[in-house]
Amino acid sequence: MKSTTLAAILVLLPLLATADTPEIVSVNATQSGDTWRLDVTLLHEDTGWDHYADGWGVYAVDGTELGYRTLAHPHVNERPFTRSLSGIHIPVGTTKVILRPHDLIHGDGPDYILLLE
Repeated sequence: MKSTTLAAILVLLPLLATADTPEIVSVNATQSGDTWRLDVTLLHEDTGWDHYADGWGVYAVDGTELGYRTLAHPHVNERPFTRSLSGIHIPVGTTKVILRPHDLIHGDGPDYILLLE
């Protein structure tokens, strides 16, 4: 019985460790002239002012920050939620960018790779 319980805990541990990490679940990208607008849908279990997703960044593959959207308050009753960032300059010829969410407690969440058309 003890080995079954231990096995179950070991299987669930990675899920529990990332349960409060913010995650980008979808992105809608629109180009207008030489700039882009990104509508990013973020999923996070905001609990209040002490623990919430406080932003997401847009990065070139080499790590250069292309834009950052600060989230100024928790979204306790809105899950998932979508927020936009306009005026992003993405270098001509770029075929993909990395979006990375952030929260106050855990820091960065998993990267979301956005392929550009």
